[in-house]
Amino acid sequence: MTHTSSRHNPTVPLTDDPRQHPAVFAARFNTGNADVLAEVYTDDAVFVPEPGSEVTGPALRAANAEFLALGLPIRVSPRHTYVAEDIALLIVDWEIDGTSPNGEPIHLSGTATDVARRDADGYWRYVIDNPFGIA
Repeated sequence: MTHTSSRHNPTVPLTDDPRQHPAVFAARFNTGNADVLAEVYTDDAVFVPEPGSEVTGPALRAANAEFLALGLPIRVSPRHTYVAEDIALLIVDWEIDGTSPNGEPIHLSGTATDVARRDADGYWRYVIDNPFGIA
């Protein structure tokens, strides 16, 4: 099932299947729109933009905006999804590869260790997004 209310970009719906959440994240990331991307997170979510550093709230959005500013798509390849009722542990390989807007080659990759929660509306959102989860 997908969600396409006026609050969400109808071309990139949220999902009620935790196994699809990484694909939803990638599709929203690839829009380049920080507002669209922010909707894949809970209000109290934690993002780890680099190993040992965590941000939440407006700082989470700012950290994601830095990745979006690269102007490059992200590719994801989920390895494992473990679900216990309304909580899911997601292990996902990801890669951002290409040339930045200023012409520099960019290659970022990692294996994320993420935690998602099914919210009251039935759709999954990240509570913890740790893209460098094995570092």
